[in-house]
Amino acid sequence: MLYELIGVVRPGRPITEIKEITRTTGSLILSAGGVVRGITNWGTFLLPKPARKQGATYHQGHYFILRFDSSAKTQHAVRRTLGLDPRMIRYSVVKLGDKLEQGAGIAGKVQWPSRAAMDH
Repeated sequence: MLYELIGVVRPGRPITEIKEITRTTGSLILSAGGVVRGITNWGTFLLPKPARKQGATYHQGHYFILRFDSSAKTQHAVRRTLGLDPRMIRYSVVKLGDKLEQGAGIAGKVQWPSRAAMDH
């Protein structure tokens, strides 16, 4: 199954930590026989609403997207691992397709929509 993970890391963290989080997540997927289609670093943006994590309130977060193919069991392991990482503010995993044909045209890289595209 094809999944898309949107992760939000605490702002101000060095890019090496964000790479480490994505590397750990990707290694977990690969070791379980999954495939990482792509990783996209979106950078730091305002959160839709303030988020509280471990006694601190965050108004911004560093976003990244990871698209991967794996079993449901592996996807649950990814969620569990990210949930235990204190550097993560929040994350969301969305299933994009059940069958290979459904995800065949979906690229690994996710572009941030332009302002013109958002107005339409």
